[in-house]
Amino acid sequence: MKSVDFLKALGGVVCVVLACNAYAQSSDAMAASGTMAAPGATSTKKADRSLGLAVRKALSKGNIDVSSVDVRARGGVVTLTGKVPEADQIEKAGTVAQGVAGVTSVTNKLSLKEQ
Repeated sequence: MKSVDFLKALGGVVCVVLACNAYAQSSDAMAASGTMAAPGATSTKKADRSLGLAVRKALSKGNIDVSSVDVRARGGVVTLTGKVPEADQIEKAGTVAQGVAGVTSVTNKLSLKEQ
């Protein structure tokens, strides 16, 4: 009978110790461990993707051949890479991209297609 009472008491003590440890753990420790995703990460990716598509659409409307052009946007910075068929389209692409709302700067790495 004494052993049953002892096991009940021991079980109660274990529960209290575990509850105290769980309560003492701060939410900062959980965030620092990297188990939670940043709340704005998906919205930032969506905004970057949307900006990239807007720049590509503006380039296309500006009569620039975008078939071999890659547009990357990250935090308002747009990078243009690839090849265009005419030399004047390189500078024009940078100017058109800079005119899109939300673009803070443009890195133009376009080159001329060899024919």
